[in-house]
Amino acid sequence: MLRVHMDDPTFTNPDAPVPTHADSPQPVSVGARMATLAVVVFPFLGLIAAIILLWGIGFSWVHLGLMLGMYLVTTVGITVGFHRLFTHKSFETVWPVRAALAIAGSLAIEGSIFKWVAMHRRHHQHSDRHDDPHSPHNHSGGVWASIRGFWRSHIGWFFEPDPVDLNRYIPDLAKDRTVRVISNLFPLWVALSLGLPALLGGLITMSWLGALLGFIWGGLVRILFVHHITWSINSVCHLWGTKPFRSHDESRNNAIFGILAFGEGWHNNHHAFPTSARHGLRWWEIDLAYLFIRALELVGLARRVRVPSPQAIEARRVR
Repeated sequence: MLRVHMDDPTFTNPDAPVPTHADSPQPVSVGARMATLAVVVFPFLGLIAAIILLWGIGFSWVHLGLMLGMYLVTTVGITVGFHRLFTHKSFETVWPVRAALAIAGSLAIEGSIFKWVAMHRRHHQHSDRHDDPHSPHNHSGGVWASIRGFWRSHIGWFFEPDPVDLNRYIPDLAKDRTVRVISNLFPLWVALSLGLPALLGGLITMSWLGALLGFIWGGLVRILFVHHITWSINSVCHLWGTKPFRSHDESRNNAIFGILAFGEGWHNNHHAFPTSARHGLRWWEIDLAYLFIRALELVGLARRVRVPSPQAIEARRVR
C-alpha cells in the first residue's frame, strides 16, 4: 500500500489551468431527453408496481436476494470501478478485474464509462464553481434557491447540454481498447442490467411471475436505490454534513450515505484527498469499497493502492 498523496492536477486540482476555448454546450436531442426521462421515471413506476404486487402476492426471499445482489454488484462497479479506479486511479489491478469493474459499473445505468468519468473529473476541477456539472450552490440565496440547487445537483443536470470538451478529460481511457469497447457497448449493459434479474427470477422460481418480479425488484427497484443513493453524493453531500478537512468546495461528510454508498458519503474526505483509495479515514467511517480494494490487494489482484499518510491527513485537517 502506498502511503502517499499525489494529486493529478489535470483531473483533481480545482485551480488547474483550463483551455481558453469556449465550452459551448451541445444541444440535447429530443430522443436523449426522452431516454433520460425514462431512466428517471421508470424505476419509480417499478417501485409502485412492486408495492402493489407485494400487497397482493406476498414477500419473496428470491426477489429480495436478486435486488440486494444486483445492488452489491452495481454499487461496487460504480464506487470501486468507475470512481476510484478509472476516474482517480487510486489503485491498479489486473485486466480481468479491470474489465469486470467496468462492466459492473455500466450495469448501474448511470451512463457510459467514458461520460461518467469525464463528468466526474470535470466536477473535481470545477467543484462548486460555475463549470461544475452538478453543484447545488450556483444559485442566489434563499429557500427557493436552495431547492433549485438541490434539484439541479440531484437530477436536473441530466437534462442540461453536455460540454463540448468532455473528451479532453479521458485521453487515458480513450487509449484503452477494453474500456473503449465496454463504453461503446453501453446499450447492451442496459439490456443486461434489466434482463439478467428477470432471467434469474424466472429460472429460480420456474415461473413467468418469478421473471416479472425479478425484473421489477432486481431491475427497476434496484436501479431506483442505486441511482438516488449515488446522486445524493452530488446533492446531499454538498449541502449537509461535516467538513473535517480543508477543501476548495462545499463537500461534506454524511454518515448515512457513507454507509449506503459504500464509503462515497465521506465526501469531504474524498475532496481533500481525491486520489486516495480510502474515503473513510477514521476507524468508525465505514468504507466498504475500500475493504473490497484491500481484499483485492491481499490476494494479489490490486497493487499501488494509494492512501494519504498520517502526516498528510493531519496537515489538511481543519483546526
